[in-house]
Amino acid sequence: MLKVQEIREIIQLIDQSSITEFTYEVEGASISLKKAGNENVAIVSDAAIQQAKPVQEKPQAQVVEQPVNPEVQPAATNTANYDHEIVSPMVGTFYAASSPESDPFATKGSSVEANTIVCIVEAMKLFNEIEAEISGEIVEVLVENGELVEYGQPLFRVKKK
Repeated sequence: MLKVQEIREIIQLIDQSSITEFTYEVEGASISLKKAGNENVAIVSDAAIQQAKPVQEKPQAQVVEQPVNPEVQPAATNTANYDHEIVSPMVGTFYAASSPESDPFATKGSSVEANTIVCIVEAMKLFNEIEAEISGEIVEVLVENGELVEYGQPLFRVKKK
């Protein structure tokens, strides 16, 4: 069952991402979020509100709207020459190594083959090994360890051999 704080955290994560539509269901409760124009619209099911509010209040559907603050980032100047970008196949958390004590799978200057594991993306408690898909040299690592990554977000830039 969803708590008010959990709903707020989900809204904040979606607000900070490029995701435009999101649905989450757990134990009879569901929440659907959809970005429309310059606002977020959250539709929370009766079951979710029933769990989030004190028992004496009558549960009802609720729409929560928050303005979207588009992040304006300066265009990065790309001095590295590359032929291919290795992108995230899913939304999740990027890990450069298999454990905090281990060396990173790939760093700038690393030579990789098509089947070389370059990182792990954790999604829903599953650790997914990401392969280079191309032979070459890593010329740029675009994300930090532990960073949340989006579907299709570039993780590495590779110069073909």
